Amino acid sequence: MRRRVALVTGVTAGFGEAAARQLHDLGWHVVGTGRRLERLESLGSALSERFTPLCFDVRDPSACAEALDSLPDPLRAVDLLVNNAGLARGLEPAHQCDLNDWQQMIDTNIKGLVTITRLISPEMVHRGSGTIINISSIAAVYPYPGANVYGATKAFVTQFSLNLRADLHGSGVRVTTIEPGLAQTEFSVVRFGGDTERAKAAYADTDYLTAEDVAEAICWVAELPSHVNINRLELMPVSQSFGAFPIHREPRDES
Repeated sequence: MRRRVALVTGVTAGFGEAAARQLHDLGWHVVGTGRRLERLESLGSALSERFTPLCFDVRDPSACAEALDSLPDPLRAVDLLVNNAGLARGLEPAHQCDLNDWQQMIDTNIKGLVTITRLISPEMVHRGSGTIINISSIAAVYPYPGANVYGATKAFVTQFSLNLRADLHGSGVRVTTIEPGLAQTEFSVVRFGGDTERAKAAYADTDYLTAEDVAEAICWVAELPSHVNINRLELMPVSQSFGAFPIHREPRDES
């Protein structure tokens, strides 16, 4: 039997690393991408010859194409694409945000994801099978102060995935978005600009999702029978739910 090949972007931390480990343990050959070579090498040492590292930045279309073209023939037929690479930067209100942070989120969360999808999906369609899992967020659906461009990029991921599913109707290719809620990973430290104490405080006294929880969801979707498509999968820890709509009230002049 031909080996099952999973391409997971952003495996140097968080959801991506956990997904790479769990898929590997399930027998997949994992092609893991990331920008930090030393972390890719460390992950490879912890796994086996069924892990192939690719070091490049998804924001660079030329680097994406060159890296994928470097794969040996047996690994070019990707059965599972997990578009995980992404980030959030800043929690300031929109009028105070750093424009560079906004552009980095757009370049990574949107442009990087669509580039990899466009490079991988034609072979899946040609073969008549494959699964694309895009990591979105509950921020795609539920707005909150400070989410601004991050939430908008994840809304793009969710809607792009639904439209991709419509485009690929009849092709045999499955498309899923996984939308996690409160989860503690290195993602949080990046969002808080490297302030680990502030990042930890956001999760104090709560039972949050872990990277392994989200990886289990990824593996569950990937391992379903090929005729089953999960369109969207939203995850929250039990400790998280929904808030009321805020209403701003101006004080009345009673004079």
